[in-house]
Amino acid sequence: MGQVRELLTRTVAQKPDSVAFVHGRTGDTLTWRELARQASAWSSMLVRRPEAGTSLTGLALSSPIRFCAAYLAGLASGTAVAPLDPRSTADELAAATSVLALTDVVGDGLDGVQIEAIRDAGARVWSLGPGELELVTDITDRWDPPRCAPPSVILATSGSTGRPKLVPLQEDQLVHVATQVVAHHRLNAEDRGYCPLPLFHINAQVVGIIGTVISGGSLVVEERFSREQFWDVVGANEVTWLNLVPAILAAATPGQGTVASSASIRFARSASSPLPHAIRERFEAASGIAVLETYGMTEAASQITANPARPDCRRAGSVGLPVGLDLRITNQMGADVAPGETGEVRIRGLGVIDRYLLPGRIDWTSARDEDGWLPTGDLGRLDEDGFLYLAGRIDDVINRGGEKVYPREIEEILLRDDRVCGAVALARPHPSLGSQPVAFVASSVAPGDRTRLAEDLARSCERALSRFKRPVEIFVTDELPVGATGKVARRRLAETLKAPEMETIGETR
Repeated sequence: MGQVRELLTRTVAQKPDSVAFVHGRTGDTLTWRELARQASAWSSMLVRRPEAGTSLTGLALSSPIRFCAAYLAGLASGTAVAPLDPRSTADELAAATSVLALTDVVGDGLDGVQIEAIRDAGARVWSLGPGELELVTDITDRWDPPRCAPPSVILATSGSTGRPKLVPLQEDQLVHVATQVVAHHRLNAEDRGYCPLPLFHINAQVVGIIGTVISGGSLVVEERFSREQFWDVVGANEVTWLNLVPAILAAATPGQGTVASSASIRFARSASSPLPHAIRERFEAASGIAVLETYGMTEAASQITANPARPDCRRAGSVGLPVGLDLRITNQMGADVAPGETGEVRIRGLGVIDRYLLPGRIDWTSARDEDGWLPTGDLGRLDEDGFLYLAGRIDDVINRGGEKVYPREIEEILLRDDRVCGAVALARPHPSLGSQPVAFVASSVAPGDRTRLAEDLARSCERALSRFKRPVEIFVTDELPVGATGKVARRRLAETLKAPEMETIGETR
């Protein structure tokens, strides 16, 4: 019996009629007994194809309750799954089907164009309507068996390159990391989490779904985050912990006169991207909820580091201590650096992948170096006690005439201003210096006040930053473009540098 199946069997036996998952918007629930019944039905439908040797089922499910049942059914039955964004277009679904070499795709709102695109890309399509799962199209005969052991879950991640990497994760890796999360956060059967994050990303799957199975508690899930409904849902469901990202923490910060339903909440967990000090301070001051900063990535099955559960042991600005794995900071030659020095974060452990699959899943490439460490591409430093402080992505470092500028240094200064709700610094090419820092800030100030805001921010940078670190231009806009996980889309911002409608302040040198 697999680990997930065993965990489900245990929890169903202990509390069959207790709620496992709740749809925050509709209030629909799924008990542990109902979850087991649905998981059994799913697994009996999604049968392995004998001629393929191994199948991979894409889950394009907009209903969070259905997704939880289907995802756990795949893990419990040994049917590999590939969670997909249910908002994808027909072309995007066809591309995912081809890159992942899907044999099946299950959806609960696919239209005719999407169904035909998936079929043409080589998968059979299942539609989930009011009744049972129904086969809509048969599969075309295109399949190349992978040359490595089949994983439990495959996720496509573009990282900073824009080119898809296929991350294969085994059941033991997923369960190991989820177990570490539950133990570290001290979650138990009385806890009810709230996860408004996309379920097709690793954080929600491991920290939210599998973590709930392990703790025996319950989880409120959503299709997407809603600023207007956030506190109402949290209060109505008597949530005890929040699984969030910095963008949601910023958006959900209660305003003046707003009463947050936070009495039952022990902590808010922040992941996905570094949490700016200003956002954390505003949220904690307005809500009374302590924020627990963490760090993770798909290649590590989610969590890498986390701040301690005890509030008096947490360190503001740090993403915490390594949890259930080894971590080191290295220079460009791969040698360890001293505490306090910045270098690349490298990790090693049971939850860390050892390979990437190539598109089409017909071959693989090693993800680790010769000593078994995975280079994360993230820059950070460790203090004397082993707490990790992130400085950003290696690819995002701004090289101004040989001097290195870390974007987060600029962003932290800009976010100190209460009028700023988001900030990003990035490089703009320069003919002699190579590049110069520029910044984008999101603010709700009136259009006529944007120039003054940009000038005020430029003065703040002059006071706080060395000359070479100051942004040469500051762009003020209504909002910053973000991806599904709440991370700012830096490449999209770079393309808008010449947008005429943005107010700017020129050189601050």
